[in-house]
Amino acid sequence: MGGEPDADGPIPGCLYLVSTPIGNLGDITLRALEILKEVSLIACEDTRRTRKILVRYGIRTPTTSYHQFNEAARAPGLVRKIRSGEKLALVTDGGTPCISDPGYHLIRQVRKAGAKVFSVPGPSAVVAALSVSGLRSERFHFEGFLPARQGPRKKRIRELAGIPETLVLFEAPHRIRRTLEDLLDLLGDRQVALARELTKIHEECRLGRLSQILQELPQMIRGELTLVVQGPEDNRPGQQVPREEDLLREIESSPGRSTGQAVREVARRHGLSSRDAYNLWVRKGGKGRSTRKSPKK
Repeated sequence: MGGEPDADGPIPGCLYLVSTPIGNLGDITLRALEILKEVSLIACEDTRRTRKILVRYGIRTPTTSYHQFNEAARAPGLVRKIRSGEKLALVTDGGTPCISDPGYHLIRQVRKAGAKVFSVPGPSAVVAALSVSGLRSERFHFEGFLPARQGPRKKRIRELAGIPETLVLFEAPHRIRRTLEDLLDLLGDRQVALARELTKIHEECRLGRLSQILQELPQMIRGELTLVVQGPEDNRPGQQVPREEDLLREIESSPGRSTGQAVREVARRHGLSSRDAYNLWVRKGGKGRSTRKSPKK
């Protein structure tokens, strides 16, 4: 497989990045259906899930698996097909390829070979969740999945704390409670929208502050989750930011509590991150007046 186009002209084949429904099969576009019928092969993240769409619309195009565990091995063969003149499509389990899904490696190789890559846009869990959240959407930061391990996850959340735009995250059901707890601890009690099973039968969108969502969250939660988190400057609409002296006084006047407990309680009350509240307590001299432990980082 060479790195340059053939000398006698451009590569005749191409790759289509076809967006597929994130839930409701009726959300697929007419153009997407046309492309899936036209191409000679469809590379799928999961052939079983893609098969449901193909059966629904009577499409008989062959499929092959292409996912994060085999993309390096499969990409060269797919590129060879494109170089020989075939038109291929790439789809994921739902939404747009390459958005927290496989595809980047293949696209790089196809472009390196001199072939064209076309977008066939459609459904997006990011845009769908953001649009129904009621939070500011003119600018936003899409983070995708946070790290699964708590240490790296907290580190990344601290890095996100200063981003002024609305945040959009994906999360797995078995990690959502721990992620919400870390967000509350490190970002403060921000307004959020937790969207579940978008466009499906059991679609729901829970709105409220992080503490409220945590309190109301079922012990068992299923389905695909998208979390929209309010930016820091919008966290206290119509609410006056308390003076540092008042915050310090509240922390110091919490008898019988560790510093960590007092800081978290005061931070939550005012929609602040516990890290910022603790740093204030240290900066104002609280560290020298108490042996109570700092909040967990």
